[in-house]
Amino acid sequence: MMTAAALELQLLAAAVVVGLVQFLWATLAARGQQGLTYGRGPRDQPIKLTGAAGRLERAYANFLETFPLHAAAVIIAYLAAKLGDLTLWGSVLYVAARALHPILYVIAIPFLRSLVWFIGFCGTLAVVAAIFL
Repeated sequence: MMTAAALELQLLAAAVVVGLVQFLWATLAARGQQGLTYGRGPRDQPIKLTGAAGRLERAYANFLETFPLHAAAVIIAYLAAKLGDLTLWGSVLYVAARALHPILYVIAIPFLRSLVWFIGFCGTLAVVAAIFL
């Protein structure tokens, strides 16, 4: 008999979807400046992306920096049986912030983008804190 996955694990799956959407969005935006020939080739000489494509590339790179840490924290909390309000709200904050971050980045709202990034970071910190409490 199957049981429902913990909400934190479901939110982690949602974060994976957010990452996939960011990856596809950044890839499609880059194609306009790089072209299909560049994508098919060895890409020995990087093409610096500008404008929205460059911002989407940087937002996705930022996601790749934060996601492994958050995923590890959620998995550790789950395995250590430390799930609770702190891990749930931390996971909600992380997913919501990571979904908003690339949108704010592409429309170039610097302060708000940084604030949303910080909220996502605090979400991960909340999950990590729950492990030690």
